Amino acid sequence: MNQQQVLALFDRQLRREAPPGGPSSRVDRDDTIVRQVGAEHDWNAVLWSDLDESTADRVIAEQVRYFRSLGVEFEWKLYSHDRPADLGERLRAAGLVPDDPETLMVARISDLDLDAEPPAGVDLVRVTDAAGVDLMIRAGEEAFGQPSGSLRHQLVALLRDSPQSVRLFVAMAGDQPVCAARMELNEGTAFAGLWGGGTVRAWRGRGIYRALVALRGRVAADLGYEYLQVDASDQSRPILRRLGFAALGTTTPYRLPV
Repeated sequence: MNQQQVLALFDRQLRREAPPGGPSSRVDRDDTIVRQVGAEHDWNAVLWSDLDESTADRVIAEQVRYFRSLGVEFEWKLYSHDRPADLGERLRAAGLVPDDPETLMVARISDLDLDAEPPAGVDLVRVTDAAGVDLMIRAGEEAFGQPSGSLRHQLVALLRDSPQSVRLFVAMAGDQPVCAARMELNEGTAFAGLWGGGTVRAWRGRGIYRALVALRGRVAADLGYEYLQVDASDQSRPILRRLGFAALGTTTPYRLPV
């Protein structure tokens, strides 16, 4: 896999030409910025920018004013190859607060071993309704140790209004949800995005995360996607590297609270 070519393809398809991320969202774009705009419970974000030292502060201020006028929180999704080099510092100066950085990891699906299965006593279940989303949220909140915010609202809306754009899964140990994962299907692109995958502490180290990656990879391959993309935490990055994913850079969400 030519990493620079894949990174350029990722930037073009999932950032510059990004489709709306949900049924109530839209994408605004011009020569300097691409942003996703939705309602209060949607993901509002700056997805891509083409800035330099002379334009960055002005454009950042414009986005802050715009999203504040809507009364919604927004995220500026900064990648390590974005310019200018001090864009993160400029975002901080404008009042945006960074979360922990994650590693942008990509793999060509045909290069992966997708035969991994969950451990005995665990079933991987496709989620198709609000009750299943509730199980996912339970697993995710226990695994990550923090509230899921508006995620439940977003997932239920996707299942209702745009089910072809997402695949949701929960790992069940009996009647207990122990891991949850989703896959965003970016129609017309080469990339399927893997999200979630947090496993509750008592079930870690048994291969559940790996089995969910393999399952989503098989589904993505059947649907004709070429690559899997993950924003990987420190915990999942070593697993993904062993599976054959390559690190293409880092990404840090900068958030402006309401």
